[in-house]
Amino acid sequence: MSAEALHEEIAACTLCAEHLPLGPRPVVQFSPASRVLIIGQAPGTKVHESGVPWDDDSGDRLRGWLGMEREEFYDPARVALMPMGFCYPGRRKGGDAPPRPECAPKWHDRMLARMPQTRLTLLVGTYAQGRYLPETRRLTMTERVRRAGEFGAFFPLPHPAWRARLWMAKHPWFEAETLPLLRRAVADALA
Repeated sequence: MSAEALHEEIAACTLCAEHLPLGPRPVVQFSPASRVLIIGQAPGTKVHESGVPWDDDSGDRLRGWLGMEREEFYDPARVALMPMGFCYPGRRKGGDAPPRPECAPKWHDRMLARMPQTRLTLLVGTYAQGRYLPETRRLTMTERVRRAGEFGAFFPLPHPAWRARLWMAKHPWFEAETLPLLRRAVADALA
């Protein structure tokens, strides 16, 4: 199956429709040429409305961390965007609900098989880190991010939601040490 055919199949997915308060609207971006893969959590309401991944404040913050302009970020030949849950999962106390658990097992391996050029995978938030770095489950998200650079092609990051500003204030090493390391890793992967 081609990447285009897989895009069409994903767009038509209704696997967990009964659990989605706004209905299904899978939001992904990828191509066989993608060099950097960003695995996040799930779209929020703004992304659900626009259909564009990371089209919100957290996306602006993430692009700032990466040192990327929107044009480069939204070029699927360079960057693939694959959340743990492809559709907006709804709300729960304190914020958005977790990504639907059906999504990653159904789609991730199929998408990864069509991205042979991927050189770097950014694991944004605890859900992606839990799936792709299972050996680190005893570590906190902060400990995983602090050890970024130790996980081969996987680079753990906090979720860039508004709360990240508070987290960054408590952990100044992130901006001083981790972000330069991240930007170098991204530049190397795209070179």
